Amino acid sequence: MTVLPALQAELASATDQLLATAASLSDADIAAPSLLPGWTRGHVLSHVARNADSHLNLLTWARTGVRTPQYPSLEARTAEIEATAAQPAARHLADLEERSARLAAAIRDLPARAWSAQVEPMRPPPHPAWYILVRRLREIGFHHVDLAAGYGPEDWPDSFVRRELHDCLATWPRDHSTVSEILFLAERPTHATGHHAAKSGAHPAEHPPAAADRPTRNASAPAAGSQAEGATEILARWRDLGTGPAVQGTMRDMLAWLTGRSGGEGVSLLPVGQSFIPGPGGASLPGPPPWLTMPAPADLPTTPSEDYP
Repeated sequence: MTVLPALQAELASATDQLLATAASLSDADIAAPSLLPGWTRGHVLSHVARNADSHLNLLTWARTGVRTPQYPSLEARTAEIEATAAQPAARHLADLEERSARLAAAIRDLPARAWSAQVEPMRPPPHPAWYILVRRLREIGFHHVDLAAGYGPEDWPDSFVRRELHDCLATWPRDHSTVSEILFLAERPTHATGHHAAKSGAHPAEHPPAAADRPTRNASAPAAGSQAEGATEILARWRDLGTGPAVQGTMRDMLAWLTGRSGGEGVSLLPVGQSFIPGPGGASLPGPPPWLTMPAPADLPTTPSEDYP
């Protein structure tokens, strides 16, 4: 057994949820702004639909061995999104349904050997074909939030949050980091996760900034009894991320902030030398570091493993 069935099941569920949201939108809703600056909801849906075709291209490459670029060019990708963003809501829904179904069929029918084939996205590094499932889940998960239509970071599956943080660290932009350390806190039973508002400046998931170096990670949890009574448990700690303050928050709140899908709700500054006393947080936070500086980690296993990460 490999990770493929779990990723396929998660992708099917994420796609169904996105289609349900798309089906709820009127023509007026489609024309309204999304959470991505300069993009309407129609732009977001058009991008996600055409992203399905782009991943179908990579699966064709994996199956046939014939180089099939993800997109003809960045300019062609942008032009197609602009040309279709203003189409009616019903056309957007049908478009997304059709392209998602074609991608699902290609995933279902891909020969086992082809999942280990190397393909190349728009930017390096190349990655094995099985990682296409992760990338498609990323596009749906983040852009579903960008629609600002009732689906927020609190709706991300735990597996999605864990996987995206893993890959975020694996591609960490140390030379451009705005923080030096991140503490991930366990969610308290009363923790409220309703933060649908995304921060201005969020970027499309397919095109984050340029690459940089990987940090050193120390993700060990503290020993039992190492915190004051009533303190929130630390699940993991990322050190040596670059320059800037230390920050803390739950995994979900941190991912929303790091990816520009929140304004930093639930994330707070951590004064140096005061490991369990949160700082002011909110508006006092630095800007998040550039997110996902490569489309895939550079050291992925060629053969699908039992789990990822």
